[in-house]
Amino acid sequence: MHPHPTYPHVFSPLNIGGTQVRNRIFVPAHTTNYGENNLPSDRHLAYHRARAAGGAGLNIFEGIRVHRSSLGRQQGLNGFDPACIAPFSRIANAVREEGGRLFGQIIHLGRHIDGNFARTPAWSASDIPWAATAPPPHPMTEEEIALVAQAHADVAANLIEAGLDGIELTMSHGHLLQQFMSPASNLREDDYGGSLENRLRFPLDTLRAVRSRLGPDRTLGIRISADEYLPGGLSLDDMTGIVRQLAQAVQVDFVNVSHSAYHGSYTVSTQMADMSFKIDQFQPLTHAISAALDGMACKPVVMTVCRYQTVSQAEEMLAQGGTDMIGMARAHIADPAIVSKAQTRREAETTPCIGCNQGCAGMLALNLAITCLTNPTAGREADWPIAKRARTTVAKRVLVTGGGPGGMEAAATAAELGHEVTLVERTNALGGALLWATRMPLRNEFLTLLAAQKARLERAGVTIHLETQADANTSHGYGAVIQATGAVPRSQELASGGQTLTLEAALRDPEMLGQHVTLVDSLGTWSVVSVAEWLADLGKHVTLIAPSGSPGWTISMYSSFALKQRLKDKKVKVIPGQALQDFSGGMVQLTDLSLGEPGARFAADSVIAPLPARPLTSTWRRGANHPVPVFAIGDCQSARTALEAIYEGHEAARNL
Repeated sequence: MHPHPTYPHVFSPLNIGGTQVRNRIFVPAHTTNYGENNLPSDRHLAYHRARAAGGAGLNIFEGIRVHRSSLGRQQGLNGFDPACIAPFSRIANAVREEGGRLFGQIIHLGRHIDGNFARTPAWSASDIPWAATAPPPHPMTEEEIALVAQAHADVAANLIEAGLDGIELTMSHGHLLQQFMSPASNLREDDYGGSLENRLRFPLDTLRAVRSRLGPDRTLGIRISADEYLPGGLSLDDMTGIVRQLAQAVQVDFVNVSHSAYHGSYTVSTQMADMSFKIDQFQPLTHAISAALDGMACKPVVMTVCRYQTVSQAEEMLAQGGTDMIGMARAHIADPAIVSKAQTRREAETTPCIGCNQGCAGMLALNLAITCLTNPTAGREADWPIAKRARTTVAKRVLVTGGGPGGMEAAATAAELGHEVTLVERTNALGGALLWATRMPLRNEFLTLLAAQKARLERAGVTIHLETQADANTSHGYGAVIQATGAVPRSQELASGGQTLTLEAALRDPEMLGQHVTLVDSLGTWSVVSVAEWLADLGKHVTLIAPSGSPGWTISMYSSFALKQRLKDKKVKVIPGQALQDFSGGMVQLTDLSLGEPGARFAADSVIAPLPARPLTSTWRRGANHPVPVFAIGDCQSARTALEAIYEGHEAARNL
């Protein structure tokens, strides 16, 4: 096989124990919430098939629970019921038919589980809750420890019987085995606590049990957190020694290097690091773990994850040496064919991951099926196939009004389906509300999405008219209209009769805001908090009012803890539980919502207090004067985020 001219490292095969994979890109285990009655579903099958068909060398199936006490919810997948073997077998066969390989991640989540589903308490090393609002877990007995160690082995055997190619044992992300390893979560005084030797006893016993059950020829590896990023927890120095000790004690074919702990603090926001993090913040962890394994007679394959968004980034990391495989979870959610597109020099067609964490981590935190802001077909591969997208047999002339992210998605999808599409935008640029992201460095990965959408419109042959105002007369001669005209920004009125600033006005001219700026977050999305952070970066003194009690309350914990830390570091003063009453004579007056009385009063140069934007609703309706169907999408229905706008744009195009 000749090396790929651009990516020679990525497209070289690799042996992981007894398993050969075709390239160095893998899809790490990540919770999808696609399970049904605690079993794998047809949705899982279509999802994994698509990523294998898209060129991934290896898929690792999301955490498979080893015991009833770790189920958590009906989407949680069990590997202990023999009924799981048949559906896992179908998925393994589908992945193999596409040239890929499938490993299964086996897991007990320990104290993170909500015991209400299975009517059991959460289990852990000690009775330390994982978050301030979580109940204390049950400290496991020695009998329960032995039971769970054996349960891991039994589940591994079930998965191998189902035809999976290998097993990944979870010792990462603050789950049960890491809870025993970490001094931050293990305060036991018996043989399983105290010294490092004791804290490793349960994880090592479990690893031995799984290897013994599988035998030496089956592929077995571990996933570890190289740093818990948790005060009093496991550091990189700790983990370099622990990983080498584990690999010397038991045959480990691969070590998958991640980081963080599932804990109600900053660390959990590093686990699926969003666009505010850079890739080079995590790469040194992998280099250190790899170096610790050097010199072993049979060094395990070393895998690395987090913030790899392009194949070129993977190639660069592999070329440095010490790392054998690159994990790309969110990049594969955004585009299941990211690998094959790179292999066939079609990278320009890749749907990018932008690290927004809205469709993946955001849905995960709500216990909903994950999707993707940039790729609304994620999780709907069977219903909305991409690779073999069926073109319409009845082509229509379609008018899309509004060139924001939803309108662009609708226009591109409709054109790809075979319709003749015209897109009109009343301003001089495509992008809609997302164009404001150009002003804020920590949010400007949205520009990557906009660039990809524009390129897609061009490839699909969409006719675009800028600075064109559409009305009912514009639609004559078209067979369908998709309205994506957005919404009008609004801001809070003041008791004295004045008006606060909208976010758009603030972004347009930050210098006119003065040095002391107050923002009111009545939206709860990224909109207000990201502007507050940006203004603080400009050197302004920022006060952030949170009437609900917490700014950005819709942002999941997978981003919010890091956001709160950044706001703290940038000296943004947060005032919870108060609402803006007035701003007059340079003084802000708040109302204390808990008492219904006047609250804080302080000086400010300007106040930004956006309200939900007012939809630009359509007067177009099917009737005698307008006989064609009109689909309204995005903010012109209800002002929300790009996640909803893009989904609705795609759905409208499919429904033409």
